[in-house]
Amino acid sequence: MPIQSTFMAWITRMPLIKRWALMHCVQKENVAEHSHQVAVIAHLLIVIGNKRYGNSLNPDRAAVIALYHEVSETKLQDINSRTKYHNPEFTRAFKHLEKIAEQECLTTLPEDLRDAFSNVIIQDNVDSEYKKIVKAADILAAYIKTLNELRFNNDEFIHVKDGLEERLTLLRQTMPEVNDFMEIFAASCTTTLDRISENYQ
Repeated sequence: MPIQSTFMAWITRMPLIKRWALMHCVQKENVAEHSHQVAVIAHLLIVIGNKRYGNSLNPDRAAVIALYHEVSETKLQDINSRTKYHNPEFTRAFKHLEKIAEQECLTTLPEDLRDAFSNVIIQDNVDSEYKKIVKAADILAAYIKTLNELRFNNDEFIHVKDGLEERLTLLRQTMPEVNDFMEIFAASCTTTLDRISENYQ
């Protein structure tokens, strides 16, 4: 009888991991929802880059990488970015723990399948071009979350918006696909259901 793998347990528990756990949120969000949104945005960014700016990346590949980019949080939970990055020692410690969790997740797979997942689960193994796209998509997903929280007058996210806009300003200067996303899609992410139903643009 084959040895049972706990790999899918890691994935199916992602909806249980809350994001923004240290902050009051009007709209709750979990890691699975976030990863799906990052995958959609990363896919879209690459399609824009390929169609408009002569790039030749695989959008499907980016989407898959994005789906797995937070798998370590199944073990570690979501860590607030300001906590994670405000101190270099904290950053090194958290990154080390993430690597351990990613490796543990990978080794739950049968040995003959691991090489197919190594460069999507282990973030250090992800191709730098795809990592850059997924990181940009991650920031955009956080920005969309922030816009929605502010729409409901949640001032916990005012400082988050300021920090994300600084990062997006830099990305827009070097990644035209991010600029296009902001110009075409970002504002409409807070559109109401009625306006979607009216084919609002």
